[in-house]
Amino acid sequence: MSDASFDSTSAAVTPGDAGFSDYFALLKPRVMSLVVFTAFVGLLAAPGSVHPVVGLAAILFIALGAGASGALNMWWDADIDRVMKRTRGRPVPSGRVTPGEAFGFGMTLSVMAVVMLALASNFVAAGLLAFTIFFYVVIYSMFLKRSTPQNIVIGGAAGAFPPMIGWAVATGGVAPESLLMFALIFMWTPPHFWALALFMKGDYESAGVPMLTVTHGRRATRAHILVYTILLAPVAVGAAFTSLGGPVYLATAIVLNVLFLRQAVAVWRRDEATAAADGYRGEKKMFGLSLTYLFAHFGAILVQQALAPLGLGLGGW
Repeated sequence: MSDASFDSTSAAVTPGDAGFSDYFALLKPRVMSLVVFTAFVGLLAAPGSVHPVVGLAAILFIALGAGASGALNMWWDADIDRVMKRTRGRPVPSGRVTPGEAFGFGMTLSVMAVVMLALASNFVAAGLLAFTIFFYVVIYSMFLKRSTPQNIVIGGAAGAFPPMIGWAVATGGVAPESLLMFALIFMWTPPHFWALALFMKGDYESAGVPMLTVTHGRRATRAHILVYTILLAPVAVGAAFTSLGGPVYLATAIVLNVLFLRQAVAVWRRDEATAAADGYRGEKKMFGLSLTYLFAHFGAILVQQALAPLGLGLGGW
């Protein structure tokens, strides 16, 4: 791994001198919150019912699996995390947690999460969770992230599996609706991360990560964001006409996709001089909006499922 210097705040840290907060940070709690939420929506949107205790246990083990992925990602990426301003304060590059500790922590949680999910629900859900961890750590972190500007496009599958896992907990299988939730996250991931890459290009360049902004430049990245946003819209709106949706979801999806597409067009039209002069404010707005976009879509699915017994779901069209 790289021997890049630590920043001044981490230089005085004793290696391995970690506390609870450091191990919690290894779990990438912000990413975990998205995983938990989308898995929860997948669980509740599925047909049939799950005992509350089983459902809560399943969500807990899915969260542990997501956290395990985060810890293993930080173990593997410690060298580039040291270089990037956004990540150099993380537990491993700062020296508070040793690479060996992060690896052991991540592997232990991975095995525990998969085994316990299999015992609590079924082997399909556990198998999907195991594959998700493998995909994120091995396929994305170890291979795609450092080898191709399509890292985010292909790697986005890792973050798209949680609602499928939640659905499988309830049904023991996969269905078109769970695949549609997968597709929604999968298509959302590139514009979300490329918006971040537009104003964090220097970090990725310094770390040698072949993000699209580094390999093809910001102009090409802006065009890619627009294309993927256009392709995302029919997937998102189309879910309204399945058992996932209904009038509430449809209204939410239309508003959000109009706003998201409008911002993508605005980002595409910006030249570099203007963007740099205002600190990439438009790009940061696109990134922030993308977070609201995904949470709101899955929140609308959740609301729509709650309204279904009142005749306001798909059957109420």
